[in-house]
Amino acid sequence: MSNWLIYSIGFLAQILFSSRLIIQWVTSEKQKRVITPTLFWTLSLLASVLLFMYGYLRFDFAIMLGQSLTYYIYIRNLQLQGQWKKFPKAVQWFLIIFPVLIVIYYFNNNRIDLDLLFQNEAIPYWLLVLGIISQVIFTLRFVYQWLYSEKRKTSSLPFGFWLLSLIGSILILIYAFIRIDYVLILGHGLGSIIYSRNIYLIHKADATEISK
Repeated sequence: MSNWLIYSIGFLAQILFSSRLIIQWVTSEKQKRVITPTLFWTLSLLASVLLFMYGYLRFDFAIMLGQSLTYYIYIRNLQLQGQWKKFPKAVQWFLIIFPVLIVIYYFNNNRIDLDLLFQNEAIPYWLLVLGIISQVIFTLRFVYQWLYSEKRKTSSLPFGFWLLSLIGSILILIYAFIRIDYVLILGHGLGSIIYSRNIYLIHKADATEISK
C-alpha cells in the first residue's frame, strides 16, 4: 500500500480523535466544568478502528497495542450512555468482531508480521519499549475512567483521566518526534493542550466548591 494512503488513514484517525477533544473542550468551556458528550465516545470508537489499521500498516506495535486496549472501553461507555443500542445491529456486530478479524488475519501471517513488528529497523528496541510504555500509560487513563464510571454507573471523565492523558501524551510526543511520525505529533500536540485545560477547569471547579 502506498505511503500517502497509509498516512491518509492515520491523519483521518487523528482528525477524529482531535475532533472529539475539541467538541468535549468547547462543551466544557460553555458549562465551565468538564463534560462528556456522547459524540466523544462515538468518534473515539471510529478513530480507534482507523488508527489500529494505521499502526498495522506502519508495522508499529506500540500504536496497535494502545488501540486494542481501549477499543472495548469506548463501546462500554456508549452502553453506559444508552447510545450503543441506537447503532444498527449489523454495525454493532461488526464493531464487536472487528478486532477478532484483525487478530485472525494477523496470525495467519504470523512469522512475517512478528518479524516486521519486533525486528523493524526503523524502530530500535529501546524506542519500541518507550512507545509501549507511553501507550500503556496513555491507555491506563481509560482503564481508570472505566472503573470510575462502572462504580458510579455513569460515563464521566474524572481528574485522574486527564492527568494520565497529559503524562501519556507527553511521552508519546517524545516517541513521535524520535520516530518522526507526523500523525502522532499532530494528534498529541493538540491533545496535550486540551488535557492541560481540562485539568485547570477541574481544579478551578474544585476551588470554587471549597470556597462556598
